[in-house]
Amino acid sequence: MILRSVALWVICLPMVAVFCLIALPLSLFDRSANSVHALGRFWARMVLFFAGVAVEVKGLEKIPRGPVILASNHRAAFDIPVLHGYLPVQFRWLAKGSLFRVPVFGWFMTLAGYIPIEREHAGRAYRSIENAAGRIKGGTSVLIFPEGMRSYSEKLLPFKRGAFMLASRSEAPIVPVAVTGTTGIVGKWNILVRPSRVKLVVGDPIPTKGADEKRLNDITRGAIEGLLGLKQRPP
Repeated sequence: MILRSVALWVICLPMVAVFCLIALPLSLFDRSANSVHALGRFWARMVLFFAGVAVEVKGLEKIPRGPVILASNHRAAFDIPVLHGYLPVQFRWLAKGSLFRVPVFGWFMTLAGYIPIEREHAGRAYRSIENAAGRIKGGTSVLIFPEGMRSYSEKLLPFKRGAFMLASRSEAPIVPVAVTGTTGIVGKWNILVRPSRVKLVVGDPIPTKGADEKRLNDITRGAIEGLLGLKQRPP
C-alpha cells in the first residue's frame, strides 16, 4: 500500500505538468480539443493503474449517439479518473470556475475545452449555463455532477438546478451514471491509497425535449439512485 501511494503521488501527480506541456501544442493543431481529452484519459488510466484500482463497467451501449449530458453521482476524488478513463465518449467536464484558476491543473482544463460554471454570481452562472448549452447544441457532450460537490456518503446530496437548466435549454438527453467503490481508495484525511474494485454503471437515457426542470430532476435522481441500489427499480 505504501509503495503504491509513493508511486501515485511521486509519479502520477507531477505528470500533470508534463501532460500540460504536451497539451499546449496539441491544442494548436486540434481545435476540437479531442486529442487533449484523450491525453487526459491516458493520465486517468495511469492513475488508476498505480493506485491498484480495477474498474468494472456496465451499460456503455446505452449511451446514444450525438451530444448527451452525462450526469453522475460524486462520492470521492477517484470518481474523476474512473469516469474520465472508462467512459469512451468525447465529453467535456462542467466544473466550478475556481478550478480553472488552479496553476497547471486549471491550464490543462482550459486547453481541453472544459466548461467553467461560475456559481458565486447569479448573472455569471446563468451565462455559464447558456454557454454550455450552446456547446451541446454544437455537438459537444458534457459531464456534470448534479450534486455540485462530493457527498462523502452513500446517499445523494440535493441536486443543483444548473444541470436541468442545461438540459432544458440544450434538449440533449440526460444519461444517468453511477460510480461505486471509490470512497475507500483514499481517506478524507489520508494520503495512502488502497487497491479497490470500482463499478461504473450507465443507465437508460432520459429524454429532455419539452420536459419540466423539476421533473427532470426527480427522474434523474431516481435513475441514479436505482443504479446505486438506493431505490427499488421497476421490474
